[in-house]
Amino acid sequence: MSENTTEVVVGGVVLATAVGFLLYAGQLTGLTGTTGGSNPFFASFRSVEGVSVGTDVRMAGVKIGTVTALTLNPQTFRADAHFTVADGIDLPDDSAVIISSEGLLGGTFVELLPGGSPFNLEPGAEIEDTQSSVSLISLLLKFVTGNGDDESQ
Repeated sequence: MSENTTEVVVGGVVLATAVGFLLYAGQLTGLTGTTGGSNPFFASFRSVEGVSVGTDVRMAGVKIGTVTALTLNPQTFRADAHFTVADGIDLPDDSAVIISSEGLLGGTFVELLPGGSPFNLEPGAEIEDTQSSVSLISLLLKFVTGNGDDESQ
């Protein structure tokens, strides 16, 4: 009888641990644990290199949203990034969006820089002040050649 009790207790502990790990992984990936709603916004970039659906949207280093879609605009040939921002965060209408990197080998994220306007953007609005990602290859090319122009063609 004690062997059955021990097996049940150990099985319960293993099951509880597995559920705990699944909840933790869900919170890290943003699949669970989201409280409150979010507001959609979008911005148009020359290049969204390093950004994908699910990339963090941060303000002052704090995650406040995620990238929900990336599409190519066939009229402008620019990449449109659709993202969400948590409820309760009002963005001034002169805010900027920058694709930033955590370092040379770090990941990429979308950074929001709030402006100083007293007027706020409505949910679904376009943020027009953007700065695209910088290609590490083009920076190295500028350093090596001294000017960055590709004159070898």
